[in-house]
Order: sequence, then C-alpha cells, then structure tokens
Amino acid sequence: MDIDAYHKLISSERTACRYLSKKCRKNGHRFCPRCGQRKLYKLADGRYRCSRCDYSFRDFSGRWINSGRLSAVQWLWIIKLFELEVSVRKMALQLGLSYRSVYAAVNAIRMAIMSHAEDAKSLLGGEIELDEAYFGGRRKGKRGRGAAGKVPVFGILERDGQVHVSVVVDVSAATLLKLTVKKVRRGSVVYTDRFGSYDSLMFCGYRHLKIDHQKLFSSGRVYINGLEGFWSWAKERLMKHHGVSKARFPLYLKELEFRYNHRTGDLFDQVANYLCDLVPKRD
Repeated sequence: MDIDAYHKLISSERTACRYLSKKCRKNGHRFCPRCGQRKLYKLADGRYRCSRCDYSFRDFSGRWINSGRLSAVQWLWIIKLFELEVSVRKMALQLGLSYRSVYAAVNAIRMAIMSHAEDAKSLLGGEIELDEAYFGGRRKGKRGRGAAGKVPVFGILERDGQVHVSVVVDVSAATLLKLTVKKVRRGSVVYTDRFGSYDSLMFCGYRHLKIDHQKLFSSGRVYINGLEGFWSWAKERLMKHHGVSKARFPLYLKELEFRYNHRTGDLFDQVANYLCDLVPKRD
C-alpha cells in the first residue's frame, strides 16, 4: 500500500473502521460469526443479531482484531509499523500506548499468521530443498547438529516459490519424512545434503539428489543454497529481538516464514486480512 492510500485510511476513525469491517465480510455480506447466517437484524446499539441463533455481535466479534481496546486507527498504525519491522517498544513510544497493549496487539498478529499457516493445505512441488537449522543463543561446546540447548527447525523450500518451516522435536528420519510427505507433492525433485535422515526419501515417491558439503556447495542444479540463505536471513532478523523464549519462538518463526513468502506482495493488506479472520475453534 502506498503512503497516500495509507494516510487516507487513517484520516478518520470512520474510514479506518470501514476498511477493516469490509474484511470481516464474505463476498461483501455480513454474516454471523457463530453459525454463518447472513440474515441479520441491526440493533439500536450498533450490534447485529443473527436471525438463526440469536447471537448478538459487532463486526470484529470473534476475530483476532477483537483483542485489546484499540481503535481502528490505532490498529492500522500497528499493522503499518509491524510491516516495517519496528520493535514493540518503539511502537509503544510512537503511538503513546502502553508496552503491554502494543505487545498484545502484535502477539495477536503473530497468532493470526500462525493460525493461517497451520490451516494452509496447499502442497509444494517441482524442485524442493530440504534442510534443518538450529536456533538459540551463543553457547560454548558443539555447534550444528547435536548442539545442546538449541531448537531444531526443519525447512522446506520450493525454488521460485514458498518456504515452510517447523519447529521439530528431533531431526530423526521419521520426523523429517513425515513433514516432507505432508507438505511436498509426490514426484517432486528433492535436494538435500548427505544427512542420513534423508536417505529414505527415494522410497517415498521423490527423486532424491544429494550434495556433499564437505566437497562442494553446489553441483549444477544440486544445491540447497536457497534454504541456507533463508536460515541466514531469519537468524539476522531474530537478533534484533535480543532473545526469544522457546515457548514463543514458533510464533516468531512463522512470522519470518510469512514475511519471506509475501516478500513481493502487499504485506500491510495481508496482515489486515489475517487479523480480520475468525479465531478458529480448537478442540
């Protein structure tokens, strides 16, 4: 979104609210967030009531954007600053809001991004790179595979396409193959290094080609440089947070996946779309 269009959106609370409320509709129609009914009655206090289940709601009810007590203009400012990768502390100072309020809003954005990533059903295909990486603070001792205290992450990169990353409990063959089969279309060409956990890929319907990093980094089309570039890019951006807890690390990881996959698109509009999604009901 260009700067002129953005300033028009935040010119008034009414304009900002109209922009966000439109994203809460389906095919331009309001609907009940509980049962999906389109036949609604407008109440005197501005809420709507469903003709089927009698649920009363506002446009943002049941959605990620409903967390906190922020105005529509404040939400648009937070979305813009999040797009620009401004820290939560600097956001709070610029907007004159408490750190806790801004942190809760940014956390809602990350939760919405993660929820959307978990619900994505599309498979990656064509030429695929697989690799693992280890995230964590600086520690003495062994580095790389087997390093103590590190968080293992498994990555799948579709060349000229998207990346999918997941925190894993281990890098065993069973774990990595399960995720690969779940996300990669059978018949794809899969590139890895010579790590033993990938040896069974050829029995799972993939054409498996390996690169020996002890000898060279690439051999024609056989390389995993794209995914290794993503690891470097991700670690560089995580450094500005000055430490992320293991419990919250998956949220930050999915944010980086989202930023990479939408690097050529309108990040602002996509974040607004995710925030206006309904919060999924978990069993």
